Amino acid sequence: MTESFGIDIGGSGIKGARVDIDRGELLTERFRIPTPRPAVPDAMMDVAAEILAKGDWTEGRVGCAFPAVVQHGVVRTAANVDESWIGVGGGELLTERTGLPTLMMNDADAAGIAEMRFGAGRDFVHDGVVLILTFGTGIGSALFVDGHLYPNTEFGHLELDGHDAESRAAARLREDKQLSWDEWIARVDRYLNHIEDLLWPDLIIFGGGISKKSDKFLPKLTLRTPIVPAELRNNAGIVGAAIAAVEGMP
Repeated sequence: MTESFGIDIGGSGIKGARVDIDRGELLTERFRIPTPRPAVPDAMMDVAAEILAKGDWTEGRVGCAFPAVVQHGVVRTAANVDESWIGVGGGELLTERTGLPTLMMNDADAAGIAEMRFGAGRDFVHDGVVLILTFGTGIGSALFVDGHLYPNTEFGHLELDGHDAESRAAARLREDKQLSWDEWIARVDRYLNHIEDLLWPDLIIFGGGISKKSDKFLPKLTLRTPIVPAELRNNAGIVGAAIAAVEGMP
């Protein structure tokens, strides 16, 4: 068994667990702490270090999924965290606190790695174009071609009808805007049809916490591309980050 520790940083919560990366399974409970406000680097890395302590992880690699473009370890965008993150080497910041080697990567890319290895995309690892979309505070995306990740795609920020796409179709809008299921589904359908015409994928995997209610909306979408719910759901970012920490980016 190869063990690693995965941390998934989100707009509302930071969670983590020990992971068996050979099986894609959590070896401990999933520890979760609300994301601090403001979501600045020092405060967030303090929480990440606290999660590592809760998991009694004192040696070995750490993978950290982060809701932004992370290029060669450096955070380049800050759509759902404080702008002070831009230009910060997030993995290095956590390593300074813990002494543990840390790889930080885009959160949707991490979730995509897990889904391609152990979830809904495993039959497309060697053949095809797979788009993984995570719907939550924002919209994250991961694109795989024949099993190879094209990192840091930001399809949640495509312009759609004059708006940033995630400001129209993210899952949080159901509560923030008090949208009915049908109203939200119509927005998601418009977004997915647009992105489908741009990429022509062979499979779309619908992820994020809301995917557990996929029976309410997937049958109502008007796509030509097969679309399926993610299988690892809220554990995908943790598992994918843990895999990348040991194996590197696919």
